[in-house]
Amino acid sequence: MSQATISTVMNGVDVERLGQTIQAIQKDPGLAKSQFRATNRWVNGGHNRSTIQGFYAAGQEDTSRTKPFVLEADEPPVLLGKDEGANPVEFVLHALAACVTTSLVYHAAARGITLESVESQLEGDLDLRGFLGLSDQVRRGYKEIRVKFNVKSDASPEQLEELTKFSPVYDIISNAVPVSIQMETR
Repeated sequence: MSQATISTVMNGVDVERLGQTIQAIQKDPGLAKSQFRATNRWVNGGHNRSTIQGFYAAGQEDTSRTKPFVLEADEPPVLLGKDEGANPVEFVLHALAACVTTSLVYHAAARGITLESVESQLEGDLDLRGFLGLSDQVRRGYKEIRVKFNVKSDASPEQLEELTKFSPVYDIISNAVPVSIQMETR
């Protein structure tokens, strides 16, 4: 590895490319507009499958993914499933953990903060009475999500916590996002 490569990579992030990306977006804010997509097909019972491949970013449709990501979702047997994959609310915890971690790592690298390790544990409290339609007083989704990070770094916990706030998924979960559902029948 050359000296130039060592000096531009921090926490596994190419800081030089990150800086170039930031400068390009500052110059042309339209480059920041992105669209991510997923398709889903029901298999049986609680089992369904999502496929993720194409997305729009940096002013164009991205074609770098030659194979789709396939995600299986199901419910555990206690919730009448066959455990063919994590259930959807577990995917939410995964999405939150992954995005907050990525945001922490990228923003730490941009600020010259070295991270040696990052681990997290997540818990979400959900009352099935909402999902089952048994109570209008019970939220259908998580009532609360708790995230506990264990980070080995020379930065303070306060500095690191501030970096997590840049996470898009954290924003999506902690602020209402308009969702439209269009139903077609055949």
